[in-house]
Amino acid sequence: MKILVTGGAGFIGSAVCNYIIAETSDTVIVLDKLTYAGNLASLSSISGSSRYHFVQGDVCDGAVVTAVFDRYQPDCVMHLAAESHVDRSIDGPAAFIETNIVGTYALLEATRAYWAGLDGARRANFRFHHISTDEVYGSLGAQGLFTEDTTYAPNSPYSASKAASDHLVRAWHHTYGLPTIISNCSNNYGPRQFPEKLLPLMILNALAGKPLPIYGKGDNVRDWLYVEDHARALYAIISRGQPGEKYNVGGDAEQSNLRLVQALCGILDELAPDSAFRPHATLMTFVADRPGHDQRYAIDAAKIKRELGWAPLVGLDEGLRRTVRWYIENKPWWRDILSGRYAGQRLGLSQQMETLS
Repeated sequence: MKILVTGGAGFIGSAVCNYIIAETSDTVIVLDKLTYAGNLASLSSISGSSRYHFVQGDVCDGAVVTAVFDRYQPDCVMHLAAESHVDRSIDGPAAFIETNIVGTYALLEATRAYWAGLDGARRANFRFHHISTDEVYGSLGAQGLFTEDTTYAPNSPYSASKAASDHLVRAWHHTYGLPTIISNCSNNYGPRQFPEKLLPLMILNALAGKPLPIYGKGDNVRDWLYVEDHARALYAIISRGQPGEKYNVGGDAEQSNLRLVQALCGILDELAPDSAFRPHATLMTFVADRPGHDQRYAIDAAKIKRELGWAPLVGLDEGLRRTVRWYIENKPWWRDILSGRYAGQRLGLSQQMETLS
């Protein structure tokens, strides 16, 4: 099977590509614009494989996408290309509208034209898998879980753009018959995550002795999914998922931001015993909350477990340990980023917001 992976040089995309090359006999074609978050170093372990191909290009450019289809003749598409950071969407929503909505539309149209030209068996077996987020569902109270039938209620420019792209993908299935599948995942973490996100930012700040900023009271709750578990889920969906269906993917690991950072600090104390900043929990500081910060997300992943036989294998403690260890052992990967593309500054911060402590 030849799989076109858009956004394959990103965090989740590179994890999927690494998994496919290591664990299957399939071929991967990566289409990535290489924006600030795209990193070919994340694909270095598979760059020498004859089953890996890379094309630099934008999913918004229909001609580029069509050329990729014509040249590589993929059997399916895994669509991960997206702007993904909520704070960046607060500062500049236009990029999210362009990539997540316009880009998804352009990719759907190029895919539909390609799919229409396939012969019987290849046409019947083709799949378009759109990878989305649990944030499209909005915010939960203290109880309950997001299911595949939960009503959409996005609260940030990011989640609104992803909700719109989900609706486009669903519509292209119901209107044109394009064999699409949607998955909505909880918060991913693990190696090779861009340092603007919570866990890598906390790890790198702690190693440098910088403050560990926690929004509000730190009581916002997320379900945490180790990225390699997510990669296995995505491959299960593209391989065995049914067109027109939707699958929620979660890690069965709910945790508040405060407790998560506290646990992370304990692991850093253990794995970085020579750090001059131990105990790292003393670096924690509470800052003004993100505008419109959703209180809680939690995933019911019963459907993918029941129908596709997938379940998360990496618990939160083990996943955090693997993540901390990877950042400690792979300094060149993140030092290149911090020296140029991103220096750890807070994003999505209005002029009215001030540090609380």
